[in-house]
Amino acid sequence: MNAPFQARAGLRDPFTAFVCDDATADMLRPVAVEHGWSPEKVNKGGLRNAVQSLSVSASPNILFVDLSESADPLNDINALAEVCEPGTIVIASGAVNDVRLYRDLVASGIHDYLLKPFTVDQLRDTFAHAQTILSGPRGEAQADKPHVMAAVIGVRGGVGASTIATSLAWLLGEKARRTTALLDLDVHFGTGALALDLEPGRGLTDAIENPSRIDGLFIERAMVRANERLSVLSAEAPINQPMVTDGTAFFQLQEEMRNAFESTVLDLPRHMLIQYPHLVHDAHVAVVVAELTLAATRDTIRILAWLKSNAPQTKVVVVANGMPSGGALEISRKDFEQSIERPVDIVFPFDSKIAAQAAKLGKPMAEVAGGKISAPFNTLSNMVLSNASDEGAAPETKIAGAKSLVDNLKSMLPKSKDKAAA
Repeated sequence: MNAPFQARAGLRDPFTAFVCDDATADMLRPVAVEHGWSPEKVNKGGLRNAVQSLSVSASPNILFVDLSESADPLNDINALAEVCEPGTIVIASGAVNDVRLYRDLVASGIHDYLLKPFTVDQLRDTFAHAQTILSGPRGEAQADKPHVMAAVIGVRGGVGASTIATSLAWLLGEKARRTTALLDLDVHFGTGALALDLEPGRGLTDAIENPSRIDGLFIERAMVRANERLSVLSAEAPINQPMVTDGTAFFQLQEEMRNAFESTVLDLPRHMLIQYPHLVHDAHVAVVVAELTLAATRDTIRILAWLKSNAPQTKVVVVANGMPSGGALEISRKDFEQSIERPVDIVFPFDSKIAAQAAKLGKPMAEVAGGKISAPFNTLSNMVLSNASDEGAAPETKIAGAKSLVDNLKSMLPKSKDKAAA
């Protein structure tokens, strides 16, 4: 209901309020006059009257709604979202002093929650901030920051692609200061919301079941906000209910996210490439996440070849994840690079303590990691942004002396034991 979605000013009233008591109304009216708004727009009836009124009229730029008479404020706010247009900044008030409720309300899309009794100065401050958002140079920001879309693809299950996708989305929002959407397309087993300690909701499954409903309002209601700049669309669909779709919903979701956000990160399971190849057509960067094993080497080769044939315009970044600081590897980095006929761009070391800490805190690894551990995450974010803006990228580098796929794979198999057996 609020930023990053731009209000369509002009056809809307600047302000409307729905309150439950005379004291709140008497406080609101003079403040409304100070801002040049009509005091007649302060209505009695609270949230229930707000839902009824907005179902038959345009939403205002700023909406004040009183939750004092609401038995279930969070569900009632979700009902309000059904009738509230994108871009409306919602300010709620209520008498329930619960930090969890506050967080849930903010995550659902409201701008602020004022605990009763609040002061006139608090009211002025929250209105001033709301007006700052409305008058912000959203169009200029989009011109300065053209949309960036990155697809993160794991070559095998368990290589850590979802972990990297979540961290990349967080970095684009927190460090690059971009409004960012994380779209987790693993409908049944996705961890995008789980990694950020969020409830995924039904947004993604609703989109798949009803693609015709996908528009700006749907995106605003369905996205779960992790923080001011990062929103997530994920799912935990029942595993006894297969999702049958032709991929139209995914394409429409990408379109709406491109309009609403400055960056999109797709957590893209590898099987989706086969079923819905169009998903990477608009991606500026494909982050291919692998581990240094024989099976991952084979599948990295296949996925790189697929990307070259089906998305030649997409820049590819190869990531080796979970590299141990010591100990034997199934195959060496040199053999891996010779097999895939290009260098590894970024190496993520294995750190079980950081991974466990991030999981316990419900935060992305990039936020928890420090020092050397955080460096690869920052490098990846910078590469995604630079590759997305680089129109004339150089062709992929090939490792000198590269062999054929069959020769490379054979050379990695252990020979000493075979000879001993012979």
